[in-house]
Amino acid sequence: MHSFLKNNVFSISFGTSLSKLAGCVRQIFIAAAFGVGITYDAFNYAYIIPGFLLIIIGGINGPLHNAVVAVLTPLNKRDGGIVLTRVSAKVSIFLLGLAILTYLNSSFLIELLAPNLSYEAKSIAAHQLRILTPCIPLSGFIGLSFGALNSRKKFFISSISPAITSITTIIFILFSWIFNQENTSSNLLTYTELLASATLTGTFIQFVVQIWEINKIGLLRLRTQFQLFGNEEKRIFKLIFPASISSGLSQINVFIDMFFASSFQGAASGLAYGNFLIQAPLGILSNSLILPLLPKFSTLRSYKDTRGLQNKLISGIEYCFLTTIFLTGFFLTFHNQIVQLVFQRGAFDYLAVLKVKNILLAYAFGMPFYLYRDLLVRTYYSIEKTKLPFKLSLAGIMFNIFFDWFLVGAPIRNFGNLSPYNFGVVGIILSSVIVNFIVCTFLSFNLRNEDIHLPNLNLLKKISLMSLAALIDSTLCFTILKITKNFNSNLGEFLILIFGSLTFFVIYSFLTKCLKVNNFKVFRKKI
Repeated sequence: MHSFLKNNVFSISFGTSLSKLAGCVRQIFIAAAFGVGITYDAFNYAYIIPGFLLIIIGGINGPLHNAVVAVLTPLNKRDGGIVLTRVSAKVSIFLLGLAILTYLNSSFLIELLAPNLSYEAKSIAAHQLRILTPCIPLSGFIGLSFGALNSRKKFFISSISPAITSITTIIFILFSWIFNQENTSSNLLTYTELLASATLTGTFIQFVVQIWEINKIGLLRLRTQFQLFGNEEKRIFKLIFPASISSGLSQINVFIDMFFASSFQGAASGLAYGNFLIQAPLGILSNSLILPLLPKFSTLRSYKDTRGLQNKLISGIEYCFLTTIFLTGFFLTFHNQIVQLVFQRGAFDYLAVLKVKNILLAYAFGMPFYLYRDLLVRTYYSIEKTKLPFKLSLAGIMFNIFFDWFLVGAPIRNFGNLSPYNFGVVGIILSSVIVNFIVCTFLSFNLRNEDIHLPNLNLLKKISLMSLAALIDSTLCFTILKITKNFNSNLGEFLILIFGSLTFFVIYSFLTKCLKVNNFKVFRKKI
């Protein structure tokens, strides 16, 4: 059993790492090919609806995936194949109807999502959305097949599958460079179609690969008697709908931010690049710091060991802020080198670097509250108290609309601004930071009702000392950067970033140890 678990963890980790690497390379190629321009801006709006369904419905750990794993795991191959085929047919019919509606109303949907986008960008986005609509029915089967494969303990294909779309996009961009398809009036249509066509092709290849794998494990049943709803199907659909609503709430905030971002040229592209740089370390921290705590929370709750749960949570909060404040200081200090080294080439020029740097800085300030909210929400779910996080997610949507409007201004011409200040695209990110802070505050203080008492003043003191350490560290490293400002080559910038990262880490570790807010030795053996 131990070796079985080890093999599966390795398969998932290895496949996920390859997918993340492919995604990173894809983003670098997109930056070089499109920069912060109208085509990539338009694609980000065109991809909102198909991307939402591919992530929420077709993604790993999405509602379809989890529901199918729960229902198919105890069934034999024959019964599992019949259930999978029937559910696939019903889900595909529903999503096909949704795809047709999306195709016929693509211009209206883009107008709804991005009212202030330029006429040219709206036209390109509507055309790209029509190309992407087949991804909608494909997302249903991809989500179902992820669950079916995992129910038969086939984890590697599910983990590596997202890399297919990334690799396809890279190949499409390479071919466009080889054949010199530049952004001119004679071939503008092909250029604007490239990302949408690559995404559709990659999604279709995913679909074919997973059909092949489903057939190999004996779950493909093309001939089966039609039945309205069997018991297992009812169970799957009962699990899908509430989970889809909960999973979709966070994506609604993405819609809201993109709605307000349409007032600024290049905002959608800049947000995509900045978010990409921030989500990589946050994803690693979330998996390494939070996921190991959740089973412990559930176990301690089952034993009614509230004191033990409280101590574990306090420790988790301290590590959460220790690491994210470090990352905030790191991004504030080295944002210029990071953006230049990762993205500045090809169409991603100096002006694009300036825009993404400002966005990255705004994202960096919000990292501690983002991860803290993640920790608190998962804590509530692990102790089976889900109502408050769900209600706060709904309230967070309303807060996000208000603060976007307050900090950016209304994107609809008939409505005025709530304040005389317009922070531009940075205001959209600051809105999310404020909303996360409010939600974290409510979740923290409500823990008293679950008999979990956080030492708020002591935690605030420690967080202040961590922030002081990061500020001193950042000031010292920034001074060093000024001395080495003459090294303008890529190799020079790379060496500065490597040396600076190590220096920043050593100084931060030393200062936090001296201030007695760094107890990371607890995890030394595990690391």
